[in-house]
Amino acid sequence: MTPAVSTVAEVLERLEEIDRALPPSDGVKWFNKLYLEVTQQVAASVPGHHQAAPGFLEALDVAFGSLYFDAFEAAGSGALPAAYPFHAWKPLFEARSATGIAPVQFALAGMNAHINHDLAIGICDVCAARGTEPRDDTPEHEDYESINALIAKAEKKTKTWMMTGLLKELDLVFNPVDDVVAVWNIEKARAAAWVSAEVIWSLRGLPPLRKDYEEMNDQVVGFAGRALLTPVGLAG
Repeated sequence: MTPAVSTVAEVLERLEEIDRALPPSDGVKWFNKLYLEVTQQVAASVPGHHQAAPGFLEALDVAFGSLYFDAFEAAGSGALPAAYPFHAWKPLFEARSATGIAPVQFALAGMNAHINHDLAIGICDVCAARGTEPRDDTPEHEDYESINALIAKAEKKTKTWMMTGLLKELDLVFNPVDDVVAVWNIEKARAAAWVSAEVIWSLRGLPPLRKDYEEMNDQVVGFAGRALLTPVGLAG
């Protein structure tokens, strides 16, 4: 069992370890690489960035990253066990060895699971630990939104490389995946994740309804992940 991470530096170290360990034929590598690039950019910029709620972004990065590492450890070198509680991650790990799926599709399927499912959970956990709540008028939300442009820039750069330079590097040719890529917008996904966190938080006094909402969201995210991983095949 890999030790839990407690700092952004440890999150980066773990992402780098995974990047080194996974071969190019493993689709999880391409999500991990995109996540690593985004986290590196945020980690380099946040210390000099004005923070309305000091410590929130780092705590969120750690809580958020831990949810991915939990899924990675549970899957081992294969798919997630049937009993794994979150369906959102299952499409990526089930398809990780499939051919006919472009690297950028694996990357986006991972981002879909991590942002559309995990991020709301991380926000709620960190807000609870800080004695605040996820509202639009909080310093935490101000900091959360302040890094949107930075994250979007890093993601765009890495996606472009996966769709062009990486394929040349690996000597692979795929049919166009522009339509697949076009359906994903990280800024809109992060905005939706905050709203989802607000809903989960508002239902904390209604455990059965909160559980139903979380399970419904988990299933929807898993469905979207399978769609993102539709094989595009090798171009002739």
